Amino acid sequence: MIIRKRYVVAAALVLCAMAWPVAAPAQDLVNTALSSFPAGTIRVEYSSPAKLRALPDFATLSKRYVGPNLLALENDLARLGIQQDDIDDLVIGWHGATMELSGVAQGRFDPKSVADRAAAQGLAATHVGGAPAYCLGSGPGGNCVVILSETLGAFGSIESLGAIMSARAGESPNAASDADFAKHVQDARADAAIWGIAVGPAITDWFKGWMPNQGNVQMDWKSTFQSVKVLSYSVQAADKVNLDVKLDCTSSQAAQSLTQVMQGLKLLQQMAWQNQNPKAPNPFQSLVVDRSDTQVRLNLTTQYSELEAGIPGKS
Repeated sequence: MIIRKRYVVAAALVLCAMAWPVAAPAQDLVNTALSSFPAGTIRVEYSSPAKLRALPDFATLSKRYVGPNLLALENDLARLGIQQDDIDDLVIGWHGATMELSGVAQGRFDPKSVADRAAAQGLAATHVGGAPAYCLGSGPGGNCVVILSETLGAFGSIESLGAIMSARAGESPNAASDADFAKHVQDARADAAIWGIAVGPAITDWFKGWMPNQGNVQMDWKSTFQSVKVLSYSVQAADKVNLDVKLDCTSSQAAQSLTQVMQGLKLLQQMAWQNQNPKAPNPFQSLVVDRSDTQVRLNLTTQYSELEAGIPGKS
């Protein structure tokens, strides 16, 4: 599987990871996120933009993964004086049936500077949970930002920020109160600059978003993943890009059935890629589908040049 277009901020700054140990501050941010996200969170993704920016092929990766929604968010943050270099670690959460997303970021934030920049542009603060929020996007789902401290910020729609502030204040249950979900997050922790988990309907949503050429594959994804309890993944990059996905199923038989489906899908995707990119190396050739008892594992290692071949508009 090669990675496709990401959701809004989920890539933070691109989809790839360095095989470095996760530092204590990153671990702390994950714990902060679990205590900040509302109950009903069904997907979490950690990323380290600071490590991603150190990659020599960052420009290629940016072209492949930074879509218009992410660029719009970056532009919004820049209006408040928050640049890419100001964000070191990021955790995104997807919540409920509507997959509402919000996030917390760790880095360097100057509350006074942000307030001054907002005032200079005529952006009035909307107080959420006692803190000023600055909304920059249009419509009810527009991007809003709350500076929680000089090292911590939160973003999302005004509604999702309200849920975060309520959870942080102990006024409503948070994601950490779901023992099973919190355990899935702890088990998924990886020595990578991007890793995450998805449960319930977020499994299908994740898979469809990361698998390319969906228009060429007619499949009932909901039925395909109905026996999967949790999906976890990590992405690492050095001289090549490596994606590792684990799907934990309800039984060994369910895992066997899913393995067969994934093997068939691999063949379909190989042919689809060849038809669309006949002159480019086929990344699906290196996709490995394996099973161990109740777990199905997908692993893909690909060259940066293969990622660049998949950029829209490139042949």
